[in-house]
Amino acid sequence: MKIMEDAKIAVGLDIGTTKIVAMVGKLNEYDKFEILGMGKAKSLGVQRGVVSNITQTIESIKEAVQQAEDNSGLEIKDVVVGIAGQHIRSLQHSDYITRDKEDEVIDDEDIAELIGNVNKLVMMPGEEIIHVLPQEFKVDSQAEIKEPRGMYGSRLEANFHIVVGQLAAIRNIVRCVQDSGLNVVDLTLEPLASADAVLSEEEKEAGVVLVDIGGGTTDVAIFKDGIIRHTAVIPFGGNIITEDVKEGCSIIEKQAEQLKVKFGSAWPGENKENEIVSIPGLRGRDPKEISLKNLSRIINARVTEIVEQVHQEIRKYGYEDKKKKLIAGIVLTGGGSQLKHIKQLVEYITGMDTRIGYPNEHLASGSPDEISSPMYATSVGLVMRGWSRLEKEEALEEQVEATEEVTTSEAPDNQTDSSAEQASAEEETQEEKVPLTKEKKGSFFEKWVDRFLNFLAKED
Repeated sequence: MKIMEDAKIAVGLDIGTTKIVAMVGKLNEYDKFEILGMGKAKSLGVQRGVVSNITQTIESIKEAVQQAEDNSGLEIKDVVVGIAGQHIRSLQHSDYITRDKEDEVIDDEDIAELIGNVNKLVMMPGEEIIHVLPQEFKVDSQAEIKEPRGMYGSRLEANFHIVVGQLAAIRNIVRCVQDSGLNVVDLTLEPLASADAVLSEEEKEAGVVLVDIGGGTTDVAIFKDGIIRHTAVIPFGGNIITEDVKEGCSIIEKQAEQLKVKFGSAWPGENKENEIVSIPGLRGRDPKEISLKNLSRIINARVTEIVEQVHQEIRKYGYEDKKKKLIAGIVLTGGGSQLKHIKQLVEYITGMDTRIGYPNEHLASGSPDEISSPMYATSVGLVMRGWSRLEKEEALEEQVEATEEVTTSEAPDNQTDSSAEQASAEEETQEEKVPLTKEKKGSFFEKWVDRFLNFLAKED
């Protein structure tokens, strides 16, 4: 393999229940993402988004990364890792601060203080706040403010959407990645990554429900006015449908998966009673005949259960309220969204317009059809988030360099020894401030990621 040094790339690592995907990409001159290589391995040590076998998970990660390196000709070191799983939950919370400096406008420090108060909330044992998303702000008596910066006021209040996860589950994922010889540069909620890949800004503004049907879980994310409003994880996905087919048809898991993919339908009315498919028998036994009508009934029962739970989450959000109306309907993505007639079933149960979400809008022309599949939406979204992080880091470095150049040019040529020492001290202070500046510009979640990774490093 030819290793290209200092190549500017972003790598997304999607650790799912069914598969582990490593995807390498970069942004081209047309602002589209060019996928340079991808590796995929069967996920053997993950159950419903949670690591259940450390050794098997590490082996699967190594296999996927090795394939991606071979396909791209690039050495992979830094990765953006997705967080998902049944341990993720969300809640709504309101908080406020009283400002002493009424004669000054609201700035980043005030918002950071308000978010800091939310971070101090006491969660259940073993849980950690991993995402604090401000929604509407309120300044004094003025409500429904999207951007309070630059305004005057003595009381700053906000509604927050808080995402919480099990600290042990997240630590296990990070450990597996690090023990695979990789460096975790960012942790991203997988529904947010999938949303980046398949949703337009217009849909997020109008109101839309993203439903990512994975192997072990179904992730739900609701956006309105360009802001995420509600998230949920349903502990059922494509694997449980396969399990139902396996039990209902008395066949092995491999045959059940193939049967589901090739002949399965979420809408039983599409199949006639006399449509039969023959399954090879085990070790010389006679072939087994399966009725496609019966197969669709089995699949329909489980998919209906999943969609009804999704609909329940939409009702929890309160979409019947005029202000919370979801004009853009539902977007289905993930491997489970490829099931035949699932779009029609979702529309029938929810009464909402539905489409299948493909990540091809952000991909460069000529990308392989496989990568444009809904099952790789999360992986593409992770690459997009990784690239966005790289650009922020570059912009910050340029800003710091520009500041240092200005400081240097302003210094007089005839400095005394004492002033030179003072300039040196200021330079050291400036260097110390660099990470603080970076932290201030980052989101709360990015700060949490940095603290969490530093915590793991200290343990080592």
